[in-house]
Amino acid sequence: MKFSLSRDLLLKPLLLVSGAVERKSTLPILGNILLEVSGQSLTMIATDLELEMVSSTEINNEGPDGKVTVPARKLLDICKSLPDDAQIQFELSGESISIVSGRSRYSLATLPANDFPNIEQWQGDVEFSLQKSQLLRLIESTHFSMANQDVRYYLNGMSIETENNEIRSVATDGHRLAICKIVNDSLTLPARQVIVPRKGILEIIRLLDPIDENVQVYLGPNHIRIIDNDFSFTSKLVDGRFPDYRRVLPRNGDKVLTTNKEKLKQVLSRASILSNEKFKGVRLNFAPNELKITANNPEQEQAEEYLEIDFPFDSLEIGFNVSYILDVLNAIKEDGVKFTLSDANSSVVLEGEETGEALYVIMPMRL
Repeated sequence: MKFSLSRDLLLKPLLLVSGAVERKSTLPILGNILLEVSGQSLTMIATDLELEMVSSTEINNEGPDGKVTVPARKLLDICKSLPDDAQIQFELSGESISIVSGRSRYSLATLPANDFPNIEQWQGDVEFSLQKSQLLRLIESTHFSMANQDVRYYLNGMSIETENNEIRSVATDGHRLAICKIVNDSLTLPARQVIVPRKGILEIIRLLDPIDENVQVYLGPNHIRIIDNDFSFTSKLVDGRFPDYRRVLPRNGDKVLTTNKEKLKQVLSRASILSNEKFKGVRLNFAPNELKITANNPEQEQAEEYLEIDFPFDSLEIGFNVSYILDVLNAIKEDGVKFTLSDANSSVVLEGEETGEALYVIMPMRL
């Protein structure tokens, strides 16, 4: 096995697949990348047994086809540190692979390719094509509401749902809920719900660019796969039942307030400086002409902020985790934000003023 290629052709696919490499594995081979040479093509595969990343590049093949695994981190660091226009030559001999570029020479230990775990072949029973920008928007609009290391393991991920011409993403950690939907009239999809684990969702965000290029999405019984010109990404699904979030959507909100998102974000950010670091609670006092925001902490320090609003209802005081509201304001892309409230003990619904593409529910806090 002997081949050469330019640094640029190697670095991009190497960066793509390295996200799936297991950092702290007890299995040494999971710290390696599988290099597979076939004709004038080099395919790189990395996995941590939950995720699998595949990417290919063109090479100048000077020997027989073959495959071997090499240490991912070391190969990436060597490749990054070489000059931009460097040509790199790989040659396998015995149990080590030599990497030569100009007057630089490296020798890396390898592990046999046959020991490398392969995610089994499977067929997607639901498949559709979506613009990268749409898929990214769907996931970025809700991902911050996923739970992190919750004992209810099915919350440590995102529910992706298909139905007719709609694709939805739903995430909740039990205290807040985020839903985003994309309607695409060219799709006719069966009703299906899968839970993609947190690590898989964060990896998809890293891989996608907000551009109008299409990717193929495949949903199988136990896996989700996304295929692009540059990469193939596969993640195992969480085996569990996502809660029926429709039952907790507040239906009785009769007080609607619309306000400028940026101004609200600024006053909440300032007030949060003096909120309790652990609970992040702030009080929101809604009055006919102004919103008063107060925060205090165990050191008896206090912040008060005011925002002019139009709220033609009875005054209302509710406590919230300020981080939850700021997360939502950062996710909403519109200039205006709409609050739907009912009383001091009920959840609030937040959404963008115009599109209603994404909807957020936040439970109140007792302060």
